[in-house]
Amino acid sequence: MSETRTYPVTDDLIGERADVGVANLLGISRTQAVDLIESFSVFVDGDPISKSDRLKKGWLVDVISRPASEAEPSLIAAPFDVELPVIYSDDEVVVINKPFGVAAHASVGWTGPNVLDLLTSQGHRISTSGDVERQGIVQRLDVGTSGLMVITKNEDSFTDLKQQFRDRSVMKVYQTVVQGYPDPGSGTIDAPIGRHPGADYRFAVIAGGKPSVTHYDTLEMFRSASLLRIELETGRTHQIRVHMSAVRHPCVGDLTYGADPKMAAALGLTRQWLHAIELEFKHPRTGEQVRFTADLPIDLTLALERLADYGN
Repeated sequence: MSETRTYPVTDDLIGERADVGVANLLGISRTQAVDLIESFSVFVDGDPISKSDRLKKGWLVDVISRPASEAEPSLIAAPFDVELPVIYSDDEVVVINKPFGVAAHASVGWTGPNVLDLLTSQGHRISTSGDVERQGIVQRLDVGTSGLMVITKNEDSFTDLKQQFRDRSVMKVYQTVVQGYPDPGSGTIDAPIGRHPGADYRFAVIAGGKPSVTHYDTLEMFRSASLLRIELETGRTHQIRVHMSAVRHPCVGDLTYGADPKMAAALGLTRQWLHAIELEFKHPRTGEQVRFTADLPIDLTLALERLADYGN
């Protein structure tokens, strides 16, 4: 069962941002406070607060504590000594091919490895302002999604690339295998995404959600599934997974969003078939357009081969 605790805003926190205040009230990091706020676990007078809200005198802050059983199921962590393949590195950025089972950064409830800790252990120095747990992170991939990520190494490159992502000038291309056959075979899904009203760890297409645009093309069709090329115009949490589920073609292996568990087991999948395969952006120092690609990992390659026989 969930538990709610109430904290009065102390005089020294009046006027502080909500994420700073919650961190102080609970004795946690600012990153952990942001995670709580963004998971709709912090309320004032029954209304969820934003991390940028300013705390006011007389406020009573309600914080909902949820047990682990209410977190996203089936998140399998990679071992802490997992290799983090580096595609490219210089003084400004490092581009990696993130394995599945590795989080982008430390967060509440995640006990497995994360990209920043692994990069540090491999000798990369990441130094930007803000929370230590999220330094250099300008984009995120889900724990169960593999593929290309760019991490910045200093403040100037962080500011530049963050703006490129905001301007939607970064090209982000994925491959995914979805159940069934999208009709039409190529198209655009333009549907707002927000927190699922019934499960904190899920997102959904909902009225009032954030604008979200996904472009897709069918690359190959199998007996029971399709291989798609996905290009994201926006970059919402779980965007591809949510949009494909919303059109009744969930990513194969994505049990959180309605995929067939028998099919996932037959293909040997323990996560969604989803890989960030191409990334293109303007180098923050030289201004040169740079493009990177990442090979498919072995589990997705094997699942693709098994699809040819699935259903026979």
